[in-house]
Amino acid sequence: MANRDSIFAAPIEKLGDFTFDENVAEVFPDMIQRSVPGYSNIISAIGMLAERFASDDSHVYDLGCSLGAATLSMRRHIRAENCHIVAVDNSPAMVERCKLHLSAYRSDTDVEVIEADIRHIDINNASVVVLNFTLQFLSPDDREALLEKIYSGLKPGGILIISEKYSFGDETANDLLIDLHHDFKRANGYSELEISQKRSALENVMRPDSIDCHKQRLNKIGFSSVAVWFQCFNFGSMFAIK
Repeated sequence: MANRDSIFAAPIEKLGDFTFDENVAEVFPDMIQRSVPGYSNIISAIGMLAERFASDDSHVYDLGCSLGAATLSMRRHIRAENCHIVAVDNSPAMVERCKLHLSAYRSDTDVEVIEADIRHIDINNASVVVLNFTLQFLSPDDREALLEKIYSGLKPGGILIISEKYSFGDETANDLLIDLHHDFKRANGYSELEISQKRSALENVMRPDSIDCHKQRLNKIGFSSVAVWFQCFNFGSMFAIK
């Protein structure tokens, strides 16, 4: 059973920016399930999409892999021969636990876990690339360059899967979706204090884009097909096919 997330349960006098440190890694499975609507559905579908798009003798990238949930889902589903998964995260605590999780399951699909900044990773011969709630933590100035590098490294017909929290230009809709997300967290046992403190901690480190911004950027880069395939409140996932 996952350790319960209580990081923000008590008042924190000096609330710093949210970081993916040892404390977060310890409770991450519980945190993500109770905080992100539809997370399990997204993870399952990433595996199904990887099964469909992964090709023989290619690379699959999980950029910002955290504890490896998307990597595990893809590894379970991929049927392509000689397919190599590269899972990358810049948090030492996440990488350590990711390796442990992956070692608990046997598979014919090889996985390499790398501790690194995803902006510095070479993308080549890729049939599938996943950014599962990762892009939103990068500086907005770095996002297009990373996506361009991914596009260049994708094989024709390859797929990029991007899961994100979204912002909405319509203020009424945006506020309602934020309120519904907070209701979701309350229903999962988070207190008003936890919701408030975590929101403050994330304010400077997670800056979401709108769905239109994502689509326009991906189309500009050259992807031939871009669509949202899942959305629940202000969270969702889209694919872009080269």
